[in-house]
Amino acid sequence: MRTKITRLATIELFKEALKFSAGHFTVFSSTDRENIHGHDYRIHVSLTTEIEDEGLSFDYRFYEKQLLPLCRSLDKTILIAGLCKYLKVSKDDEYCCVEFNGEKMMLLHRDATILPIYNVTVEELSHWFLQQLLMDQEQLRRHRIQKIEVKVLTGLGRSGSTVWHI
Repeated sequence: MRTKITRLATIELFKEALKFSAGHFTVFSSTDRENIHGHDYRIHVSLTTEIEDEGLSFDYRFYEKQLLPLCRSLDKTILIAGLCKYLKVSKDDEYCCVEFNGEKMMLLHRDATILPIYNVTVEELSHWFLQQLLMDQEQLRRHRIQKIEVKVLTGLGRSGSTVWHI
C-alpha cells in the first residue's frame, strides 16, 4: 500500500504595493529614546501550505487583500507604541499626547497611529502584521496554512520577522 505524500509549497508575497512610509521612535529605556524619524517599510509574507491535486495551493490574492489596507492604515503617520511601559499615551478631542521622561509630544489624531505593540521596531511590527493575518482562523484552515512568516524591512539588509506554525 502506497502512502500519500503531502506536497508542501511556500507562497511569498512581497509586491511593490505592500509598503508604507511612517515616522516613529524606538524607546530604549525609561530615559532614552530616538528622535522621531521615518522609514519606507516593506512587507514580505511567506505562507506554507499543501499543494492540491490541481497543482494549486490557494488564491493568494486573499492575503494581499488583507495586507494592503493594513499598509494603507499605517502610511504617512507617526507610529506610537501603545503598550510601551515608558510612554503615557492619552487622547482628547483634537490631539494625541505622548509623554516620555517628562517630555510631551502633541500630535493631531490624523497624524498618529497608536498600535497595540510594546515598541515601534521591525520585530514588533512583524508580530502585529502576523496577528492581523491570524484573525481569520477559518480561512487559514480552508487554505491549509501550516506556517506563516512575516518580515518587515526598513531597507536593504535590515529586517525583522515573526513566524507562526501549527
